[in-house]
Amino acid sequence: MSHSDLRAISTFLDAIAAELGSSQNTLMAYGRDLRDLVEWLASRGLSLKAITRDQIEAYLAHCDAQGLSRATRARRLSSIRQFCRFALEEGWRDDDPAIRISGPGRAKRLPKTLSTEEVDALLAAAPELGRNEPERLRNACLMELLYATGMRVSELVMLPVASCRGDPAVLMVRGKGNKDRMVPLTAPARAALSAWIACRDNAPEDSRLGRLIAGQGARWLFPAPGAAGHLPRQSFGRLLKDIAIAAGIDPSRVTPHVIRHAFATHLLQGGADLRSIQTLLGHADLGTTEIYTHVLDARMRDLVLNHHPLAHPAPPTDSER
Repeated sequence: MSHSDLRAISTFLDAIAAELGSSQNTLMAYGRDLRDLVEWLASRGLSLKAITRDQIEAYLAHCDAQGLSRATRARRLSSIRQFCRFALEEGWRDDDPAIRISGPGRAKRLPKTLSTEEVDALLAAAPELGRNEPERLRNACLMELLYATGMRVSELVMLPVASCRGDPAVLMVRGKGNKDRMVPLTAPARAALSAWIACRDNAPEDSRLGRLIAGQGARWLFPAPGAAGHLPRQSFGRLLKDIAIAAGIDPSRVTPHVIRHAFATHLLQGGADLRSIQTLLGHADLGTTEIYTHVLDARMRDLVLNHHPLAHPAPPTDSER
């Protein structure tokens, strides 16, 4: 790979980090995709800055031949498009070779979710699971907050305790790209949060919890041993599997993201609009939220079939028989 191409990628990543506030995971994905493209170009004596439409299409065909999924190929094309647009804006070139390339698209998959009864079972099981009272209160708080807000698991485990004090009616959540949003709390979530904070604050100094909040975990709502000081995402994922087993639900069906999907799906079933769901989930683009429109489609069908005046034709009169 040429140093010029690597510098171009680095400049591009720095720019989108500064201008768009892209998350670290997004930047890493862009970097991986573009480096793979540069390696393919270098093996053919080609340059990233001078790439043509034919070369991009040939690269995408190469990705297809490798057996990469449609989602991966679509993401790689998206990375290329972002870079080409940036190159045009920076004056590195006078055209955008990727602008008219149609991607493979993404397979339309409905989000996996849970019924309200299954979520109720998880919420009931969480406060029963744990080796002691602090663990049970923590588990109840984790589960109530996750379902009440639809937070991403990283947002949940990284909640600062300072933002959760005082029985808040809403929480400030820092999401992707360091963008803050407000999420309201349900009454059960507020009660579980207050009970956990009271337990956390009154933990004896010589207890496990007391030692955690005296060290790296002092800042976090859910302290844990380790360099980060807060409960790791992976640990919460395993805990959620245990809660699912206790609730009598197949643990393979229960993940933090499935609970996030359930939050959105149940809100839509209850009559919430997509724009509100977009704001609560922290989606930058309404298109991302539109994966839940299958819920609206089902509700509209139900409305027509049950409430349209012609949905239930009157029985024939005696003269019509």
